[in-house]
Amino acid sequence: MRVFSHTCSNTEIVSALGAASCLIGCDDDSDFPVDVVAAIPKLGRDLDLRVDEVIAMRPDLVLTSLTVPGHERIVDAIEAAGIRTLVCDPLSLEDIYGDISRIAEALGIPERGAQLIAEMRAAMPSRANRNGPKVLIEWWPKPVITPTRQAWATDLIELAGGQNPWASIQAKSTPLTDEQVLASPPDVIAMSWCGVKVANYRADVVSRRPGWAAVPAVRNQQIVAISEEFLGRPGPRVVEGYRQLRAAIEATAR
Repeated sequence: MRVFSHTCSNTEIVSALGAASCLIGCDDDSDFPVDVVAAIPKLGRDLDLRVDEVIAMRPDLVLTSLTVPGHERIVDAIEAAGIRTLVCDPLSLEDIYGDISRIAEALGIPERGAQLIAEMRAAMPSRANRNGPKVLIEWWPKPVITPTRQAWATDLIELAGGQNPWASIQAKSTPLTDEQVLASPPDVIAMSWCGVKVANYRADVVSRRPGWAAVPAVRNQQIVAISEEFLGRPGPRVVEGYRQLRAAIEATAR
């Protein structure tokens, strides 16, 4: 089967399923596994995907998503060419498992999908704790944007034993004011800035915000950097996001 992947998470899912040899191309943001993406053409990112070139490659299947506003027009253009698409738009961790299962089914390897899901579940045992420390994940630093109820990152926080103070908000994410953060001061702050390399995350950007010196995470130096590769991509590497969140949560008890 000839597969084109339009999102990095889908590229990683196909590879984790042991089907990387099916990939004939991917989007510019796909950067893992390094050896896999280095060997195939990259045809643009997000809304700038060069659809005509994708169609010219004559894929049997295009894996894409609706995680970026406007992706619908990319999907429509590919489907109009008569090419089969599989669209992912996960909100929860269970949705990620569902997408892995659907992709595995489409590739004709459903048993590998079931195995990968079982391995991920086993690697992320529930440490749920209603009294666990409050965790703020920052998707973006200015304004601070955090995941809310309809986000797999909230599921990861809770699974790792923490609480998301903004989990009651029925949305994928929300911007936060300083006042909102100070009203529910987090014990852990995880910088996971989308589109920024983890080497460029800076704790001082967080700690110098007006009034934040009183926030427990700042006061106790519990500001951690967790790459958006692990918290922002709905694929197999959320397991590493869980592990790093768990380590940060455990550190608050020391």
